[in-house]
Amino acid sequence: MTVALMWEARATEGRGAELLAWARARELPGAPVRRETFRAPQDRVLVVTWWEASYDDPGIPELPDPPGDLVTRPVHRWRFESLGDSP
Repeated sequence: MTVALMWEARATEGRGAELLAWARARELPGAPVRRETFRAPQDRVLVVTWWEASYDDPGIPELPDPPGDLVTRPVHRWRFESLGDSP
């Protein structure tokens, strides 16, 4: 089964590039099947990692919280189970 972990944070004003660099520099124990990083208006950064694991596997590594002065609120995290591709 493939599980996708989503990690999303919003940087303090004007620090989006710094948050993006921080997120990209974070290494995870183990290698995900895939890792992709996104940015959006309002200095938001999103990282999605895909893992071959069960949905409730507590051993899937997640990105940590960034330094508190770098973000405007707690990090949002979601976990999804892949249902496969659609035509």
